[in-house]
Amino acid sequence: MSHSAPTIPGIDLGLSIAAPDCPADAPRVAVKDCLDIAGYPTRCGSAAFAGATPALAHADAVERLLQAGCRIVGKTRMHELAYGMTGVNAHGGTPVNPRWPDRIPGGSSSGSAVAVAAGEADFAIGTDTGGSIRQPAICCGIIGFKPSFGRIGRRGAHPADSSLDCIGPFARSVAMIERAMQALDREFRPETLTHAPRLARLRTSFDRDVGDSLILPIMAQGYEMPYVDLPLLDDAFRAGMIVIGRETAGAFGHLLASAAPLGTDIRSRLAAAMLIPDTDLAWAEGIRHSFTTEVDGLLGQYDAILTPALPTVPPLLSEAADPAKVLPLTRYLRPFNLSGHPAIVLPTLTRDGLPSGLQIIGRPGADAQLCAIARWFCETVPNFQIPESSGPRNLQAKD
Repeated sequence: MSHSAPTIPGIDLGLSIAAPDCPADAPRVAVKDCLDIAGYPTRCGSAAFAGATPALAHADAVERLLQAGCRIVGKTRMHELAYGMTGVNAHGGTPVNPRWPDRIPGGSSSGSAVAVAAGEADFAIGTDTGGSIRQPAICCGIIGFKPSFGRIGRRGAHPADSSLDCIGPFARSVAMIERAMQALDREFRPETLTHAPRLARLRTSFDRDVGDSLILPIMAQGYEMPYVDLPLLDDAFRAGMIVIGRETAGAFGHLLASAAPLGTDIRSRLAAAMLIPDTDLAWAEGIRHSFTTEVDGLLGQYDAILTPALPTVPPLLSEAADPAKVLPLTRYLRPFNLSGHPAIVLPTLTRDGLPSGLQIIGRPGADAQLCAIARWFCETVPNFQIPESSGPRNLQAKD
């Protein structure tokens, strides 16, 4: 495991934006560049929006952060148009994974994950349409939280319309995730468990080194966590791919006709998404309903469901163009965008010191309880530890 300092940081544009009465020790927050910040262009990591006019108003999430006393310190790099899982971006630069610089930082909220892992921010904001907070969090060895769908308002987020996308935080501790959620949602109140939660393990398949990093520490605690099944899990993964394809094509498909400068991977994915038929979308919507019912049924018996965050360790940067290495990464993440359930990921390490992690899925609306379960897990299973960053404490705003 390398500890080389990153050569391309997570933050693309350094800022210093805060309310006039913002305290000196306010949390430093980095924001993904698909959320509007008044006075700055929202480029979505794409050369197609290099000449975008500055936003006239803050996105709702940004406004809430400022009202809560946070200091915005930068806009982060991202996978172009938030339509990819590697974080590789030929136009804006690929932020370097601070702890594993030879591996992908994850996407699409790559820069937000890197900014937190490198100590450039106390917490960062990303968006998650198919695993885009949770996957880069594990790639970079930090915590990522996807709230219940609709919990955080999306006004000022791009694309504007999505039935999957959730705004959420990255941090190095559950306590900071909860602090971020309190800033984003005034109704969020941290909870404390009064008894051990009822947890179930979803029957899944994964590489042995990943499985050992998760199962062995849990078994060592002697917890009773029975296996359960979600028969529609793989269908929900495919349905999520269809829905995100159609919705992304609806938002950005016009860029193909205008010959806008797009990365090769994005151009090909958009072109394919434009061909998704209505029959496929109708099937996907049917799976959405049935799968959501399946998950709700399990969560009527248990407080939360556990899965591996990723079925394999994150691929090397040299493997980022290989679909066989990249597409399976969100196998256990994407289905819960389709169903809208909140999910949090906790990082750990394989025996070889590579990134791995656990996903915990909770009931819709029970976001605070889910965070409390994650905190309980970190406190009772020693392997889920977040090392303190050696990154810089402060940033200088660019001229």
